[in-house]
Amino acid sequence: MSVEINNRTNNKINLSLVKKAAEKFLRAYKKNNYNLSIAFVGDKRIKELNKKYREIDRVTDILSFIGEEKFLGEIIIDYSQIKRQARQFGGQAKKFNNKLKDELLFILVHGLLHLIGYDDRTEEGRREMEKLGNEFIKRFKN
Repeated sequence: MSVEINNRTNNKINLSLVKKAAEKFLRAYKKNNYNLSIAFVGDKRIKELNKKYREIDRVTDILSFIGEEKFLGEIIIDYSQIKRQARQFGGQAKKFNNKLKDELLFILVHGLLHLIGYDDRTEEGRREMEKLGNEFIKRFKN
């Protein structure tokens, strides 16, 4: 198992947390013999990618690209968008930092679920992914 992480932003991101969560996810879903790439980018880059690959001309929090053979795929996360989403739940700095960590983990797991075949284009699929993501995060934190 190899998890490659690239931070293409000027933000300080807890990459060890991201790697640990991704590795635990791969083991939990019996994908530990797969390789994975995770990249953190800004608004401009994610908007470009979203337009190119999904024909949606706006910022999004995450994009997932399924790989082939032993390459599970690539996840691209807009860290600025994650921070904005965490800020919506607001509060003092400590509370914000906890919300940021929670939002980052939730979005990461959401992207990983997409890579192993889950889809949220229907309400039923969205609920299933949310349930699985929350269950994994709860186990991960314990």
